Amino acid sequence: MPKQIDIAKIQSALDDIASRMAGESDRGEVASYIPELSRVPLNQFGIAVAPLNGPPIFAGDADVPFSIQSISKVFALVVALGHVGATLWRRVGREPSGDPFNSIVQLEFERGKPRNPFINPGAIVVSDVILEHESGEFGRHPVLELCRRLADAPDISVDEEVFASEVKTGDRNRALAYFMLAEGNIKGEVKKVTESYFRQCSIAMTCRQLAEATRFLASGGEGPDAEIAGVTPERTRRINALMMTCGCYDASGEVAFRIGLPCKSGVGGGVVAIAPSVGSIVAWSPGLDEKGNSVLALKAIEELAHGLGWSVF
Repeated sequence: MPKQIDIAKIQSALDDIASRMAGESDRGEVASYIPELSRVPLNQFGIAVAPLNGPPIFAGDADVPFSIQSISKVFALVVALGHVGATLWRRVGREPSGDPFNSIVQLEFERGKPRNPFINPGAIVVSDVILEHESGEFGRHPVLELCRRLADAPDISVDEEVFASEVKTGDRNRALAYFMLAEGNIKGEVKKVTESYFRQCSIAMTCRQLAEATRFLASGGEGPDAEIAGVTPERTRRINALMMTCGCYDASGEVAFRIGLPCKSGVGGGVVAIAPSVGSIVAWSPGLDEKGNSVLALKAIEELAHGLGWSVF
């Protein structure tokens, strides 16, 4: 059941945070290994809250589209689980990796089974599972379609320039896929699987849209958003658990310690946090720390969660 919230209090908190983030000098560095992301201006910050029982509340650059990157892995996981259910875990683990999101070391040691679906090799396996059941062709990507339905925004699209940049510089991800192919954990054609993965990562959304699209994770698996996503209460709890333990790469433990909410980040600078029975929080600033998480987005969500007493602990 949704908790009662004070909209005016949340709006005041968001306005204050956005104002202070605008004056921050330590903003991190934009992702440079994807050339198109390196061109995003560093001086942007947006934040939005999508409560379960009302319209989004927002401040700053909350209507500026950005590349959601690894946040797309949450939606992809929902799609894959909808197709194969718990049998997915035969091919992807559920443990934190403790290594960078694109590491091959652990993958080699564990014979091609990725630790979790939120690191790159795990997400590539998830893309392979999706392609076994649906087309990932231009304009029909199932992850894109799910984002559009959840946000009620049919204009959400793939940033084709980011996609082209990902394909051009994606050799490491292709290497991960080929290694898993050699171990029997990729069934499809590597080019198609990785390009489907690159396409979902290149989806562009605003803070407001992304908050509305992830709000179903705060509902306990009930209500219209959960119905659109096709998730049960049990599946919702498990996705949130994976976000808490694995959602921010090898900084997931530190983020859980600081914020106390399930989170998922992306190298486009976005961070999603789920406040159960309250709603979804999304903050965005393109500057990243050394782990690949947005410096200001994490700081903002930490301040908001602490200020409003939102925590799963």
